[in-house]
Parts: sequence; C-alpha cells; structure tokens
Amino acid sequence: MGVDDMKSNEIMNKVIRNLILAALALGPAAVLAAPSGQALSFTCAGCHGTDGSSVGPSMPAIAGMDPGVFIDAMKAYREDQRNPTIMNRMAKAYTDEQFKEMAWFFAGQRLRSMPQKHDAALAARGADLHKKHCEKCHEKGGRPGDAGTLAGQWMPYLEYTLGDFLDGKREWPRKMKRKVDAAVAEEGKNALPALIHYYGSQHQ
Repeated sequence: MGVDDMKSNEIMNKVIRNLILAALALGPAAVLAAPSGQALSFTCAGCHGTDGSSVGPSMPAIAGMDPGVFIDAMKAYREDQRNPTIMNRMAKAYTDEQFKEMAWFFAGQRLRSMPQKHDAALAARGADLHKKHCEKCHEKGGRPGDAGTLAGQWMPYLEYTLGDFLDGKREWPRKMKRKVDAAVAEEGKNALPALIHYYGSQHQ
C-alpha cells in the first residue's frame, strides 16, 4: 500500500468515525429524520474544521462560502469533473439536497483564519496586483463571496490550487486565466507568489 493510499484510508476512517459520533449525538429520533446541514458537516470536520475554518495548510477553509460555489464544487467532484482527490469519493455519498443543506450551514459560519508567515513586501505588491486584476470578481480583498474565498486561505493550499490550474488539472473559471496572465505579464514570475502572500497575510 502506497503513502497516498494510506492517507486516503486514514481520512476515510476519520469520516466514518465522525458519522458514527454524529449519529450518537443526534439520538434515535433525530437519526430517523433527514440529517441537518450541521449534522452532515460532521463528516467534513476532519479536514475542514468543525465549522469550516480549516486548521491544516493543504485544506481550504469553507466557512462563509457562497452556497452556489459550494454546491457547484461538490457536484463537480461527484461527477469527476475535478482532478481526483478524496473529495471525489466523498461527494458520491451525497444527494443534491444534502449538498444544499451543507452549503447553507457553511455559508452561515464565520471564517476564522490563522496568522501566517508571509513576506510583507511581496504581500504589498500582491495587494496592488489584486486591486488591478482580481478585485472585480474577488471583492473586498478576496473575502468570502460568489467567486470563492482567497483572503485568509492557507498559502500552501493556494499554491497547490494555482498549480492545478497551470498544469491543466483543473479547468479555469470564466475570465480567471486572462486575469492571471495579465498579472504575470505585469509582474513576471513574482506575480503569483505576490498574490499568494497578499491573501495569506489577511486573517480574521
């Protein structure tokens, strides 16, 4: 068994454990009813935190996420339209209605991000690049909105995700590639690190 398989099995074990704990916490009468978004969210806690504020550098925070963004992402994972991760297998266990329940639960949670080490000069340059090229879609410095969350996300996660776009493992959202190309044309190889350090410099 490879390292990736071992990690996947470990995550699945956490998910199963969280499901069992959720069922025990809800009690017999509640288990017979359709689970709430909060109950369904217990399966996400091992990676994304109990309220959607991730505590691991490779996992995105999903607290405060726009419900439509959450639902679209989960459907894409379920249909294998995003590059394979543990999420592809996880998403197949849920219905559209359950996606909606979870989406509205996480949308109602306040994002709590942690301070990260960052290069202040790079972050300052990233702030300028964001204002010029990214603010129109990622409003308020990239805070949670209908284009996703950038501000306060873990910097390693942002780096991995941008790498997926650049390597063709993930489809570019509308206008994003043109905006990224414009930032790189302006700033060169430091453009993406500058943006990552800017978003990572923000915490709530």
